[in-house]
Amino acid sequence: MDSKNHTKVNEFVLLGLVNSRELKPLCFVVILIMYLVTLVGNVGMIFLIRIDPQLQKPMYFFLSHLSFLDFGYSSAIAPKMLENFLAGKKTISYKGCAVQMYFFVFCASTECILLAAMAYDRYVAICNPLLYMATMSPNLCALMVAGSYLVGFMNAMTQTISTFMLSFCGSVINHFFCDVPPLLALSCTDTSIHEMVLFVFATVLGIFTSVEIVVSYAFILSAILRIHSTEGKRKAFSTCASHLVAVTVFYGTTVFMYLRPSSNYAMDQDKWVSVFYTVVIPMLNPLIYSLRNKEVKNALRREREKIPILHVII
Repeated sequence: MDSKNHTKVNEFVLLGLVNSRELKPLCFVVILIMYLVTLVGNVGMIFLIRIDPQLQKPMYFFLSHLSFLDFGYSSAIAPKMLENFLAGKKTISYKGCAVQMYFFVFCASTECILLAAMAYDRYVAICNPLLYMATMSPNLCALMVAGSYLVGFMNAMTQTISTFMLSFCGSVINHFFCDVPPLLALSCTDTSIHEMVLFVFATVLGIFTSVEIVVSYAFILSAILRIHSTEGKRKAFSTCASHLVAVTVFYGTTVFMYLRPSSNYAMDQDKWVSVFYTVVIPMLNPLIYSLRNKEVKNALRREREKIPILHVII
């Protein structure tokens, strides 16, 4: 179809998560609570890592950036989602849609690389503990984080520009945020090249980071099995258990969403999966790392003793 025959889209209509009037108030309350927990958990984790001297280690340096990214891509989605539960007209401007997509893709793809960097950090900590601080120097950690942000920036720019170069036949997005697949479904023009770009970037990011994580954990498992004492094995495993849980949850949903041909997309089902990785995962990560990490719990206990009001909050 000739894109010249179509009026330029100035805004999009987001159909949202549910259409039922009875369910909207319940969904609003649930998502609001989850978003508030996300904000408190991730901002609190960043604050705790910054002020506690015993958390000035490479692992927690990476974790503070993971919390920042979780805060970022949840905040790119949840406020507009909450507004649309209450609004009569659920619209988002053309530029607003592009900005939302950019920040979501940037934070999510950066987190993908960062989780791989954290896997390498755990490999060094368990397989070469005596050289850990020397190997994971501040300069190397900063370079790994900067590289993660650079890859995220390049991926987000490519995905956003590629998508918004298209002509759109309609303005109704069957989703609760501006994601690439539902926008491609609105295009008047051939999207095969754009779908290939999406698939290639998702595959390269997925394969590279997955291989790095699998190899790191293969060496970690081998090192743990060589430990003779049961207590030693338990302590070694506990240092990477939180990261392993976070990786499993994050990759399980993103692989399901993006490493599939477009013909297999079922928007109504995928919207619920999207809730998991845009709202639930950012909420779970600080809980996973705080509840399963002895050093974080001890740091939190120390701060509670310094600030009496935290006894009421926590």
